[in-house]
Amino acid sequence: MTGWNVGDIPGQDGRVAVVTGGNGGLGHVVARELARKGAFVVLACRDEGRGSAAVERLRGEVPDAAVELARLDLGDLASVREFAHGLPYERVDLLVNNAGVMALPYGTTADGFETQFGVNHLGHFALTGLLLPTLLATPGARIVTVSSMLHALAKVDPRDLNNVRRYGRWTAYARSKSANLLFTHELARRLAAQGGAADLRAVAAHPGYAETGLQSAGPRAEGRRIAEGLMVLANRVVAQSPEGGALPVLYAATAPGVPSDSFTGPSFAMWRGAPAPSWRAPWTTDDAMGERLWAASERLTGVTYEALKH
Repeated sequence: MTGWNVGDIPGQDGRVAVVTGGNGGLGHVVARELARKGAFVVLACRDEGRGSAAVERLRGEVPDAAVELARLDLGDLASVREFAHGLPYERVDLLVNNAGVMALPYGTTADGFETQFGVNHLGHFALTGLLLPTLLATPGARIVTVSSMLHALAKVDPRDLNNVRRYGRWTAYARSKSANLLFTHELARRLAAQGGAADLRAVAAHPGYAETGLQSAGPRAEGRRIAEGLMVLANRVVAQSPEGGALPVLYAATAPGVPSDSFTGPSFAMWRGAPAPSWRAPWTTDDAMGERLWAASERLTGVTYEALKH
């Protein structure tokens, strides 16, 4: 893994990759490098205008890129179902659950869930479950869910999944990122229980501290101009580039031998550098908590992962 970079990505010819939030930041870099290696990439984006601009930008960077745009709003379960049911491909080799929101003021999704939990976890839980039959039918398929080193700030509270008791923007974000890791752990356990019938791997990654645009979105939404300016300054001074932050995600998505339920991040203090196995908080591998979150997620989304119940 030492020194691993985009030049080490294996050829992706014939593979179909779905990247949520592929219109900017890490998602755009991941989509671009997969396309550069020959994958057919579906940019799953909420904003069709920004998505169309991203497709044109990607084609400018990779002239022979095979890429298309499809609308997906992870904060609206009807949109998630429409996207999944409308995907016309008989195979999906790679699902990159990348899109997310960070440290926003309190709000709710179209279905009434707290925004960060609803978008970062429940939307991706539903999307993965709806695409699961296709993923299971695709040899060597992989699900990569993007978490954060900030997951360590808070564990999932099963008594208050929607963060309504006392909302804290960073606590809610950390809980949603812990949920991403718990989801990966529980999905990997359930896939392993299928034995040889499940060739699908569920893995997670994080970008360290990378300039993605998410850091300043919350302050901007609240009109906190000083906080927004500080975030922009911090990104310029200490953050690594989106290209650097995307490396762990690309490694988790494409490198041979990545084990299921692994967590890949930057090698230097979880902050920056080449991809490496990353520390994760112990509560993100708690089987009992994983089962509780899974049951609640099925109930809240109505997506029941029937393919793993036989």
